[in-house]
Amino acid sequence: MTVLPDDGLSLAAEFPDATHEQWQRLVEGVLRKSGKDVSGTAAEEALSTPVEDGLTTRPLYTARDSAPDAGYPGFAPFVRGSRAEGNAADGWGVRQRHAGTDPARVNEAVLADLENGVTSLWLAVGQGGVPVSGLARALDGVYLDLAPVVLDAGAECEPAARELLRLYEERGVAADSARGNLGADPLGHEARTGEALETAPAAGLARLCAERFPGLRALTVDALPYHEAGGSAAEELGASLATGVAYLRALTEAGLSVEAACAQLEFRYAASADQFLTIAKLRAARRLWARVAEASGAPAAGAQRQHAVTSPVMMTRRDPWVNMLRTTVACLAAGVGGADAVTVLPFDHSLGLPDAFARRIARNTSSILLEESHLARVIDPAGGSWYVERLTDELAHSAWEFFRTIERAGGQAAALRSGLIGERLAATWAERGAKLARRREPVTGVSEFPHLAERPVERETAPAEPSGGLPRVRRDEAFEELRARSDAHLAATGTRPRVFLAALGPAAAHTGRATFASNLFQAGGIEPVHDPVSVDAATAAEAFAASGATVACLCSSDALYAEEAEAVAAALRSAGATHVYLAGRGEFTGVDSCVYAGCDAVAVLSSALDRMGVAS
Repeated sequence: MTVLPDDGLSLAAEFPDATHEQWQRLVEGVLRKSGKDVSGTAAEEALSTPVEDGLTTRPLYTARDSAPDAGYPGFAPFVRGSRAEGNAADGWGVRQRHAGTDPARVNEAVLADLENGVTSLWLAVGQGGVPVSGLARALDGVYLDLAPVVLDAGAECEPAARELLRLYEERGVAADSARGNLGADPLGHEARTGEALETAPAAGLARLCAERFPGLRALTVDALPYHEAGGSAAEELGASLATGVAYLRALTEAGLSVEAACAQLEFRYAASADQFLTIAKLRAARRLWARVAEASGAPAAGAQRQHAVTSPVMMTRRDPWVNMLRTTVACLAAGVGGADAVTVLPFDHSLGLPDAFARRIARNTSSILLEESHLARVIDPAGGSWYVERLTDELAHSAWEFFRTIERAGGQAAALRSGLIGERLAATWAERGAKLARRREPVTGVSEFPHLAERPVERETAPAEPSGGLPRVRRDEAFEELRARSDAHLAATGTRPRVFLAALGPAAAHTGRATFASNLFQAGGIEPVHDPVSVDAATAAEAFAASGATVACLCSSDALYAEEAEAVAAALRSAGATHVYLAGRGEFTGVDSCVYAGCDAVAVLSSALDRMGVAS
């Protein structure tokens, strides 16, 4: 009988430890086979990926990738969580957003959500929401001492807040039982609308909450306007930090202590499907705010209250069912990142008012992650990961630099009014838009794997959202414009614009590029015709004439292009093709342009629709 050693099972005990240099040499060999002759750190850099904010994701992280000590949950710098118990005690708050103008319908949705897993409410009031006078009806039947209410009332914040406080008194809710946030955010409103608001009403509400309602916060530091305007993670953090500092100044000038002022703020961030960036962003946000509190002389008050919302920018209008997957990953990242409350936007958020099914799926996303995946049972599950800790540190430094830029410009209000923030976010979005156009950042169901035959999902039009300030962008917007052109053409003519795929040679030679071309053209609403499966110069003209297309695309291997491309292109032109594309790269007589991985897909597809006579 074999007896295991007392020190446990060590499967690698007989193998020597591998070194970083040995790994680099293996990488060098692989890269050399792909035509890249690099060595040492250059080999590792060749596998690194540049991301936003000047950061780079490396292929391997080890103990050598040091980061500052993250401390313990509930203690400064709060990287590992604002509370010692994290979300392990009761999970994160499941907060559903409700935007509707009919108080009765909002009330119906609110009650359904509260009966089925939602723990707090986020209500749009005033423009884009229920009128202030309808707040009582919208909250009819809601136990206000059990369900925290967060208001989003913009310019009507003060009357909405006073109405909610009146309801607490009218319904006998003890002052120390009231929970939630009155939603005052004058700088966030200015970012959305361009309309400046005084901070005095918000400060007055903060004093009232500090004196009488210990469970209520008065102000929200909403970073969504900067995220939705195309800002990067660091820019979102920097702008939120500058806003928070502006509110601290206003509240302390109104007579609150730094500790009391910090206790009146809740920060709202976007959670995207880039899960590691989201995790790092929330952890970095807490570290940054702890630094502000420390510099303000109240280090113990630096525990940041966080509300994460799944990113509206990532939500698509085409193939909206994929949004369920995006929001699931984003919700997971928000929970792992330590958010105190999470709002999962319904998958049909971009299409109008969500229906009951969409709201159910949204709230159940958190329920599954909490109750079935047990995600909250571990405090800071990403803590100690060399990658996450390093990314958190790098992101915090980048955000701090943007915060300092805003402060040097006179603070958040001055930076908004001078255009500094708008110009910075626009430049970031332009850079990201170029990646989207070239499909370097793929959007599943839109720029990749589109489904032209799918029936559109229709929803009731949502109330108009506040506008006039920073723009709202979407990842799908450029491709959505192309698809809308195709839809209009289909409605007017009964058919979509078409492209004939002239596949040369056997399936093994053309399948890869034919699949690529089909995927590319469908992203612009152009229907590919791949019948027959293979053509040559003798059959190309007849097949093209039968396709109903006016343009064609050659698809095959480089070897077959050299043998047949020019002859087939000539046959296609003789049959009336106005433009001949080639999937891949190469110059051949009769071929007008090439489409390939990394080409500007939006420009290619827009010009293709123009050639086909599809109105813009």
